[in-house]
Formats: sequence, structure tokens, C-alpha cells
Amino acid sequence: MKKVAVVFSLMMLLASCTQVKIGYVEVEEILKEYEGAVLAEEEMKAQSQQISEQLDQMAAPLQQKIQEYQQNKDKLSETARQEKEAELMQEQQMFQQQQQRAQQQVQAEGQKKYEKINSDIESFLADYGQSNGYTYILGSSKQTKSVLYGEESLNITDLVIEALNADFEVETLVEETTTSEEATPVN
Repeated sequence: MKKVAVVFSLMMLLASCTQVKIGYVEVEEILKEYEGAVLAEEEMKAQSQQISEQLDQMAAPLQQKIQEYQQNKDKLSETARQEKEAELMQEQQMFQQQQQRAQQQVQAEGQKKYEKINSDIESFLADYGQSNGYTYILGSSKQTKSVLYGEESLNITDLVIEALNADFEVETLVEETTTSEEATPVN
């Protein structure tokens, strides 16, 4: 009986030493609430809007030429009409190519920002998990459903968002300070 009690005590001691601490986060919620992600999304929207406005400005002269052609095409000879149509088609194709390149550029830059945000969040979660004694931090989203059920007490999404935003604010202040120090001339 004593041996059983000793074995049981050892097993309990080992079990308590190897306790697993698990938490989970809701990925969409983090992306929605993380200030770094919100800022990146705002920057991408602003850039997209700016490029859209530039393309509209570039399209205006082409649209004007097309309207002028439509109004005057009956006055042109068949040869002149064909030449003008070919010229307008070529300009329209060049504009469409510029438009496509601009869209690809915006998508590529958006993808880079998205990858950086994901990398930042993953890195932060690794540090957060390690410093708070987590064995695992699981991520769940509507697409992946990696956590089908979890006690609400294991949901650390709000804690992570709060800490992530605090870290982002500190990084932003450091960057602003560094930038202003670089811009200030030293006498």
C-alpha cells in the first residue's frame, strides 16, 4: 500500500511539473482590432484611391478623344477613320495595360503588408506565449475552425489584442522619435 501511495505521489508530482497551458485566439478578431492591421488597411485603401484618381485623370483625355472621334467620324474619309480608330484602340490598350500594372502593384504591396502583419502577429504570439507560460496558443478562424470548442477562459484574444496594440504604440513612438531625431540637425 505504501508503494502505491509513493508511486501515486510521484505521478502527481510529475503531472504537475508537466502541466500544459493552452490558450486560443480568434484570428479575424485580432486582424480587425489590431491597430497595425487597421493602419495597414487604411494605407492600402488610400493608396488604391490615389491610384484610382490618377487613372481617372489619365483616362479623361482618352475619353475626350473618343467623344471627338464619335462626333466627327462622319466627316472623315474611310482611310482617316480607320487610322483614327487604330490610334484610339492603341491608346486604349496602352491605358488598359497601365491600369492592369497599377492594380498588380497595389495587390503586390497589399500582399507584402498582409504578410508583414501576419509575421508580426505570429512573432508577438510566440513571445507572448513564452513569457506567459503557454505551451500552445491556437488560432481559430471561420475558415479553419481549428478550435471547435474552447472554454471562454482559454480565449485570450482580448488579452492578446490589448498587449499587441500596446506593443504597436510603443514601436510607433520609437519610430516617430527616431525619425524626428534624424530630421533634426545637430549643431
